[in-house]
Amino acid sequence: MRFSNFTFVLVILLSTGSLPAAAQTAATSPQSVAFLGLRLENDNEALEPTTAAERSRIDQIAAAFKACLDASGRYKVLLPSAEVASQIAAGQDPGSCHGCEIAYGKQIGGDLVAWMTVQKVSNLILNMNLYMGDVASNRMTFVHSVDIRGNTDESWMRSLNYLLDNYFFAAAGRAAATQ
Repeated sequence: MRFSNFTFVLVILLSTGSLPAAAQTAATSPQSVAFLGLRLENDNEALEPTTAAERSRIDQIAAAFKACLDASGRYKVLLPSAEVASQIAAGQDPGSCHGCEIAYGKQIGGDLVAWMTVQKVSNLILNMNLYMGDVASNRMTFVHSVDIRGNTDESWMRSLNYLLDNYFFAAAGRAAATQ
């Protein structure tokens, strides 16, 4: 049997389990993530009302989160239908509703359910939080927070990128390696 150099390398990679992550990801179908959105928790709303720039950042970060997960090839983000979105808006906030997140995740059809919050303590101190749970087992699979210093588009985006790159995707990579 004669192998080309490419075939030989591929056989070695497959036999040692050292196939690059991108190739491994392509071999598996992405997990669906029901994304319930991002909410700003403004601790000083009465003194420093939420600004139009902050409302815009919420939309920007939510869209960037979705784009990053979809681009990874490991996840396919699902958004709530108009009906589910109105249920979410009319009820308690995800994270404060004692399990409604899993029910929403099931309605949306996700393997996982995710939501985010940004807590604004002041214009200098904020933190970004990502929560993710497994819909079938009703268990949290990822909870992490990063601090934000400064209340700008750039500081929010840098925080999202840091959270995803250094915690979320790193944890997902460790979990995949143990399977």
